Amino acid sequence: MRLGLILLCLAYVLSQFFRAFLAVLGSVLARDIGTTPEDLAFASGIWFLAFAAMQLPIGWALDRIGPRRTAASLLFIGGAGGAALFALATGPAHVTLAMALIGIGCSPVLMASYYIFARQFPATQFATLAAVMLGVGSLGNLVASYPMALAAETFGWRTSLWGLAAVSAIVAGGIALTVRDPEAVVGGARGSVLDLLKMRALWPIFPLMFVAYAPAAAIRGLWIGPYMSDVFALDTGQVGQASLVMGVAMIAGTFLYGPLDRMLGTQKWVCFGGNLICGAATIALALLVGQGVGLSIVLCATIGLFGASFPLMVAHGRSFFPPHLAGRGVTLMNLFGIGGVGVMQFGSGPLHAAVATQAGAQAAYSALFAFFGCAILIGLVIYLFSRDHKPEL
Repeated sequence: MRLGLILLCLAYVLSQFFRAFLAVLGSVLARDIGTTPEDLAFASGIWFLAFAAMQLPIGWALDRIGPRRTAASLLFIGGAGGAALFALATGPAHVTLAMALIGIGCSPVLMASYYIFARQFPATQFATLAAVMLGVGSLGNLVASYPMALAAETFGWRTSLWGLAAVSAIVAGGIALTVRDPEAVVGGARGSVLDLLKMRALWPIFPLMFVAYAPAAAIRGLWIGPYMSDVFALDTGQVGQASLVMGVAMIAGTFLYGPLDRMLGTQKWVCFGGNLICGAATIALALLVGQGVGLSIVLCATIGLFGASFPLMVAHGRSFFPPHLAGRGVTLMNLFGIGGVGVMQFGSGPLHAAVATQAGAQAAYSALFAFFGCAILIGLVIYLFSRDHKPEL
């Protein structure tokens, strides 16, 4: 099973890569197939929404079919197939369809790991294990920055995508051969996602879960590239380097959050404090657009570092799930987390285009970052009413 978890982690590296690599391909895709930043924002949003839409059926599949077949089949069909379609793209519509397929392919891999953690490991270890999986998997975020920019310049983006299709297919095959499904829950307990939605303890958690990941994911996954190009005139390689800094900060953030709930004896206030800093940094970026490339990169890194509360937010929700709904529970949390990114990314493209037309590029990015920052602050106000979970030390 150790090899199976390693391959699931490698699959999550691919998932992190695919949600972030558009940020460094904006200029070459515009040149080759005529995409605009708004086209890529739409395609990125489609990735997140396709990913999110799969979470409820994946939750059912994890509880009934198991993580092995669920993760292997979808990664092969959607991940490898979508990357191959992207390599053949001749216009923005092809990119959007490819990103939808890739989102479906990537949708089960992290939740398959979380399901195994929830079923086969002590509850007190869940947040740490979830953070380790997210942190190691986030290496894909780094590969999607400067290395992807370098590969696109050296080999071409089409060749790079064909390589990614092959890697996705190989990893899917490895998962099918090595992952072992946890034993079925004894006792015949039944339930559905509706039982989870009826749990009042989860209601104040869902809004922050919906917005907490959006600033880091949307800025790193797309907007850092156009921002650095439009406002500071950075080239593809320089954009890749700026993205790399933010990606490293996001990885550091996942490891930072991982043990803090046990160290401090609280999940709620760790999530609240970290997301408050993330929201403040996002608002600061909105107010200081164009004030210096170094300052902008530092603020983006701060957003990445403190916007990495995703695994601890899932752990906070997971503390209220019954064992027989563990699969549907973690995927429901993922639905809110990833769905929020998709919805906000959809809104970000039209907002950027409308403000840019009226007031120029700097005002457009200021409005964009303020949009993400205010959403975090609203989520935090609602989260104040949540019930804390104090893990065992």
